[in-house]
Amino acid sequence: MTDPSAINRQTDSGISIEELYTEADLANFDPESKLGRPGSFPFTRGVHAEMYRRRLWTMRQYAGFGNAESTNERFKFLLDAGQTGLSCAFDLPTQMGYDSDHPRSEGEVGKVGVAIDSLADMRLLLKDLPLDQVTTSMTINSTASTLLLMYELVAEEQGVDGSKLRGTIQNDILKEYVARGTYIYPPRPSMRLIVDTFSYCADNMPNWNTISISGYHIREAGSTAVQEIAFTIANGIAYVEAAQAAGLDVDSFAPRLSFFWNSHNNLFEEVAKFRASRRIWANIMTNRFHAKDERSKVLRFHTQTGGSTLTAQQPENNIVRVTIQALAAALGGTQSLHTNGFDEALGLPTMKAAKTALRTQQIIGYESGIADTVDPLAGSYFIESLTNEIEQGVLEYLARIDDMGGAVAAIEARFMQDEIESAAYAYAKAIDSGDKIVVGVNKFTEDSGEPNDVFPIDPQLQIDQVARLQKVRAERDQAGVEAALADVEAAARGTQNVLVPMKEALRRMATLGEVADTLRGVYGAYQPGG
Repeated sequence: MTDPSAINRQTDSGISIEELYTEADLANFDPESKLGRPGSFPFTRGVHAEMYRRRLWTMRQYAGFGNAESTNERFKFLLDAGQTGLSCAFDLPTQMGYDSDHPRSEGEVGKVGVAIDSLADMRLLLKDLPLDQVTTSMTINSTASTLLLMYELVAEEQGVDGSKLRGTIQNDILKEYVARGTYIYPPRPSMRLIVDTFSYCADNMPNWNTISISGYHIREAGSTAVQEIAFTIANGIAYVEAAQAAGLDVDSFAPRLSFFWNSHNNLFEEVAKFRASRRIWANIMTNRFHAKDERSKVLRFHTQTGGSTLTAQQPENNIVRVTIQALAAALGGTQSLHTNGFDEALGLPTMKAAKTALRTQQIIGYESGIADTVDPLAGSYFIESLTNEIEQGVLEYLARIDDMGGAVAAIEARFMQDEIESAAYAYAKAIDSGDKIVVGVNKFTEDSGEPNDVFPIDPQLQIDQVARLQKVRAERDQAGVEAALADVEAAARGTQNVLVPMKEALRRMATLGEVADTLRGVYGAYQPGG
């Protein structure tokens, strides 16, 4: 095994690390154009003037499993423990547009998130939650518009107007083709649904973040930090261009765009990555899209600690990894944060792991002192040099993608996918050779001791969920549902905003799968390479 001290030191993105950084490394660095002040262009130092001195980031722990009642209980447990925002995971059938009784749903109902088939489930998911007070993030993409409308319908039943709702839907379909795979329709009609969501929310839910442009899953697929930022911002450019092509003014929707970053173990590269991403986006929105509203230039982001960094071996070590990653996110100026449970390499997080993850954020926020001043690492020769290096690497990627015709064309040509696969292979090879140390995996290993508690999956859950779905179908006005779905189909074939008839169909108890099937009939289903 190679002695780590003999290795040329590099970040995870392959940026060489010098032994010492001095003032000379920033000889051509212009603080005015590169840094500015916190809360001011180019937002390198943060999106708010006072950052965490005014208010800590939102502690938004990801939750979602089984049925709606179980997830509702976990939401209330986390809120009681001091969480300040909700974040919901959905099971694979819900993500892929299948009802729980579809043959392809077998064995996956409620497994990696909550099962939502109809408005009846959404009512149970949100029961007794103050929707006019909490912010809710929903990690959903292909069926994002459907889940958003269900959320709005439940709020209306509670007497909460859409203008009072605050939260985020991920709604980032391009990264699904790149890194994750929970797509339904081909890229171009999928982009139409996203633009329709932008327009609908501008009119009906003005405080809702209509998209969370996600680098998280790109990083989980094996990308470097530079690739995570570059490919995600390229997707963001594509969304802005699509909205403009549909006739939307940039300042009518850009203030509600948000981003979603990963945080890995290389503390300083992660901090620099977050700072660079804000500066790059501010310049793109100013110089490329000519945004006038300062809010359109602000890259606001949620961070989740790195799921792919967690190890099944010695899982308690993951508490330390998550702490480093959460610290990087806070030092980098995140707006909200999810910290992973230490046992998530084994299964869904147990209650103990979920609480430990939340307490990790709380200790960093209230005990470490990093919230006492804004951007505490600014001016560091190392941090500023690294931020510049990451920015340059990202801009080089963006230029290559522009030359290909933009993100959609680059995805169709498999450029991003191939780049990520190459990076993932190089990383795995470094671990296998011992050039990259992972404690407990290829160094400092030990025999496993007592088995760890693993979150249980109850097979009865799917049976009960299917029964509830069938009850909904039996009790609804079938003719009314069919008429409403026909309106959805007509809108999809025409130019009307699809969300308008979709909301009425969901109100009449059309299921998520039925809505998705209607759109499949118009748009088709995407086949990679087809």
